[in-house]
Amino acid sequence: MSLKIQHIIPEIHARFSGNPDTEIDTVSIDSRSLQNNSQTLFFALAGLNNDAHQYIPDLIAKGVQNFVVNHIPKDLESKANFLLVENTLQALQDFASYYRKSFHFPIIGITGSNGKTIVKEWLNFLLSPDYNIIRSPKSYNSQVGVPLSVISINEKHNLGIFEAGISTVREMEKLEKIIQPTIGILTNIGSAHDEGFQNLEEKISEKLRLFEHSEVLIYQKNTLVDSLIDATTKTFSWSFNDKNANVFITQKQLSEKTQLSISYDTISFNAIIPFQDKASIENAISCLMALLYLGYLPEIIQERMQLLYSVEMRLKVKNGINNTAIVDDSYSSDYQSLKIALDFLEQQKQYKKKTIILSDIIQSGLPTDELYKKVSELVTSNKIDRVIGVGEEIGTYSNSFKNIITYKNTDDLISDFKNLNFENETILIKGARIFQFEKITSLLEEKTHETVLEINLNAISHNLNFFKSKLKPQTKLMVMVKAFGYGSGGFEIAKLLEYHKADYLGVAFADEGIALKSAGITLPIMVLNPENTSFSAIIEHNLEPEIYSIKGLRAFLKIAEQKNLEQFPVHIKLDTGMHRLGFQEDDLDELIATLKNTPSIKVKSILSHMATSDDLTHHEFAKSQIALFEKLSARLMQELSINPIRHILNTSGISNYPEAQYDMVRLGIGLYGVSNDPSETKYLENVGTLKSIISQIRTIQSGESVGYGRRFMASKETKIATIPIGYADGIPRSWGNQLGYVMIKNQKASIVGSVCMDMLMVDVSTIDCLEGDPVIIFGEDPNVTYIAEKLGTIPYEILTGISHRVKRVFYRE
Repeated sequence: MSLKIQHIIPEIHARFSGNPDTEIDTVSIDSRSLQNNSQTLFFALAGLNNDAHQYIPDLIAKGVQNFVVNHIPKDLESKANFLLVENTLQALQDFASYYRKSFHFPIIGITGSNGKTIVKEWLNFLLSPDYNIIRSPKSYNSQVGVPLSVISINEKHNLGIFEAGISTVREMEKLEKIIQPTIGILTNIGSAHDEGFQNLEEKISEKLRLFEHSEVLIYQKNTLVDSLIDATTKTFSWSFNDKNANVFITQKQLSEKTQLSISYDTISFNAIIPFQDKASIENAISCLMALLYLGYLPEIIQERMQLLYSVEMRLKVKNGINNTAIVDDSYSSDYQSLKIALDFLEQQKQYKKKTIILSDIIQSGLPTDELYKKVSELVTSNKIDRVIGVGEEIGTYSNSFKNIITYKNTDDLISDFKNLNFENETILIKGARIFQFEKITSLLEEKTHETVLEINLNAISHNLNFFKSKLKPQTKLMVMVKAFGYGSGGFEIAKLLEYHKADYLGVAFADEGIALKSAGITLPIMVLNPENTSFSAIIEHNLEPEIYSIKGLRAFLKIAEQKNLEQFPVHIKLDTGMHRLGFQEDDLDELIATLKNTPSIKVKSILSHMATSDDLTHHEFAKSQIALFEKLSARLMQELSINPIRHILNTSGISNYPEAQYDMVRLGIGLYGVSNDPSETKYLENVGTLKSIISQIRTIQSGESVGYGRRFMASKETKIATIPIGYADGIPRSWGNQLGYVMIKNQKASIVGSVCMDMLMVDVSTIDCLEGDPVIIFGEDPNVTYIAEKLGTIPYEILTGISHRVKRVFYRE
């Protein structure tokens, strides 16, 4: 990309201030990206609770000179180039639409409820021998993701594959103008985002808007869809049961594969795909239909379809050997996804030293010299300490990189693995699939048992933004990461919150805060339950203690004075009815007298905790707590002549008592996708999925028993699967004996007998499963709220009970 600002101004309907002859070569919406530079055009997007305009001064200081804004920040007009528009998101979309019109090759546009990303990645694989393809990186299919994807087109590409996702009406028409697809594919229509539409008909109609100007629409023939397709739209349909479809298909299951028999015009042939599940079969057929439409011969289709593979769509963070953290993106190596992975590496780095293991870059669309020059610039801008290159191409351009070692292939690297001395570093593994970098990941990954808790960082970001949207613009946000991030992992969650510019983190005890500070977290951290013996360590690590008693206050003051501190931040806890910790009204005279004339400390905030914010039957009690907090905190502020941050609301309070936001709120369990309000839960996303595998399957006969105490007795021949997870991993023993269940192959498998320390057993008599198959312990179904209700407890107990011996894997879609 090389564009002059003077050509962009009319396309995004901007008023301009600055030098219109300036050229830009990249676009950014993320002020935190290390890839921003003097030729970046930065779009200052403004949301309900995050306005990028506030970061413009910092960006100018870092050398960025070109901004699309809806207002020019004070005193900055002469310091950069500004394109002033009414709506910066609309301007980004208009820019992408303008840029798209510069290219005239075929574009495949994909939408649907499920399968968009899989179909896109498989089409890229199937068509890449014949085309130079630009495609959406990861699942960039939103109102922001689509324009960013399209802006990545360059002159060497000759085919585009872009996916489009919508959550409500009037969104697709905007994406259609940006993608301008020539070939359309409608994938499976499911229940995702149903809440944004009045009914299924409206949802399908909105999705079909993507294809209003396409030359053809590829889809599975369906009476409802047929009734909603515009009569002028040319279609290319397929079906398992309707012979009026353009392509009629039958299927036959083979050993772990499926044979598709295709009848199209006068052509009939078979194709084998390496999957048997319904979703994969439908997605594979969507790809096969595209190949047919593009005129591929049956023998080419047969050859390539049998090579389809499971697509890993997630960037994962894993614990590695020798105090390393691994960012695993080992199945993808193209230029656009490299930029995303490097930003993610910076966001999630656990160690200051950063290493990238990088294969040859596939399908950049750029001449090789230009490509590796750009890759080198990316690596430099992201301050990568060490590059390990794998492949003939990257080896040829090793002179473009500082501190690089190269290998011809993956096996050569593995042979030299011991000499690479991986320790105390964060490692990005980024390789094209043909390089089989999963072998490297396996060597680097810390070995633990096969049960993992997968943490969806996208879901955490979504939930965070959901609660932010409930806040007034000036309200600060403290996020609780105590109890190892409610069982999800403390540092990784804290790092993400730091990336999202939370105002405060909250922990229960000093050692939790010390661990975060030692790992490099810079956000202020409040310690809610500090013990007097931990005050020295709190001061040493720049933590901020909650003070809840006169005894504790005097103890802290004594140490603060010994250390000659000045204005060290503390947080005063008031007891307004919880009766757990805090100063009561009778304590205020002594508290005020003690706090006066104490220059060693500063009251940073005054807080209290609500006992019934989640239970509206105690509405009057909650209101009385708020009123008492107002009274007591106002007195402290007046008599001490201070203006601290005040906060009383927790997660439920944010939703139920918005009038009491004060200066800050504290978000806890809501961040992890749990709400006490069912109507609110549907807007939150599941964060944690606890997974394991089937260790062994056996068949027992009628009268035989399972587990300790013979608490399950088979009444007929029964197939039993053993799962390597038990109460030592955090599964309540009471969840056994046919009360609880796990999910295998999307089917419920009842837990039989008692949950053991390291194992549990389930009935899989009606499930076609094998040893090694994955098992969902909890996630979407069953979710932790359901489990808690059945066990007569709360979701907090389920989440925080997951043992540290269960490996946490963090990922981003």
